[in-house]
Amino acid sequence: MTDMPAKTRRLPDRLDNPLKSAALSWESLLVLVAIGIFIANSFASPYFLNAWSLSDLTFNFTEKALIALAMALVIITGEIDLSVASIIALASTLMGLALHYGADTPALVAVGIGVGIVCGAFNGLLVTGLKLPSIVVTIGTMSLFRGIAYIILGDQSFKGYPKDFAWFGQGYVYWVISFELVLFLVAAIIFYVLLHHTNFGRRVFAIGNNTIAAQFSGVRVDRIKFVLFCLTGLMSGIAAVLLTARLGSTRPSIAQGFELDVITMVVLGGVSILGGAGSIIGVVLAALIIGLVTFGLGLLNVPGIVMSIFTGSLLIVVIALPILWRMWTERRT
Repeated sequence: MTDMPAKTRRLPDRLDNPLKSAALSWESLLVLVAIGIFIANSFASPYFLNAWSLSDLTFNFTEKALIALAMALVIITGEIDLSVASIIALASTLMGLALHYGADTPALVAVGIGVGIVCGAFNGLLVTGLKLPSIVVTIGTMSLFRGIAYIILGDQSFKGYPKDFAWFGQGYVYWVISFELVLFLVAAIIFYVLLHHTNFGRRVFAIGNNTIAAQFSGVRVDRIKFVLFCLTGLMSGIAAVLLTARLGSTRPSIAQGFELDVITMVVLGGVSILGGAGSIIGVVLAALIIGLVTFGLGLLNVPGIVMSIFTGSLLIVVIALPILWRMWTERRT
């Protein structure tokens, strides 16, 4: 009697069928949702399927999505930045102040981006230098940065920006393709390569999965987190330039509520709020979905407060769904 060979079990590091893996991914679901919302909008409003209307749609999310690209990396490491909207307000206010003293367009752009980087570095120093929780730090700087903007401006506003400066927020590269959209697509490609195809990106994921293990592996955790907060400040400064140029004016209340939309884009895109997982493609798709929804509601003259309710509800649902799914599967087993 011969011995039968023992049946071995193989634990693959990836699925055998890449097509099946792609079809079952969160990004595939987001694509289907985006297509569904696009079709619904086309039936809901006769003005939606128009080249210029679709171009206006991109202005609805590109500024927030630029920040979401950097925010995704911060959240993957297990941190968060709630001060991004206030950074925009302060950067825009100081751009207006520079305009008041005769600054030209290159100087205005430099001020906006520079203020964003300085604010991001300030957040990073508090988090990595003093070891303070990022949620506490950025709640504080959220009030600090916008408070400084109100002290400078009060209830007034800065206007009269140069026409060449307005091009950054209102200009088109070709036909209906705006400069903002092109800038966002270029930034998305850069962040995709940075996160998914570089050693820096692998270290970001390592920090989010296990900070202590990453430190023992030689990863300079504090340095990477500091860089990421600076990067978030940079993208907030760029968003401040675009938004100020698009509106043509500066008020201390500018970008109010942007932080909620940015975090919703990141979480809806599949980035774990606990850190350690996420993708740039998901964030891009989530930004498109939120842009489609808010633009479609705008065409139907839905009040802004309803859009805020939708965004807040969507954020709660997206965070709660994985928890409810895990509880349901555990109860079944």
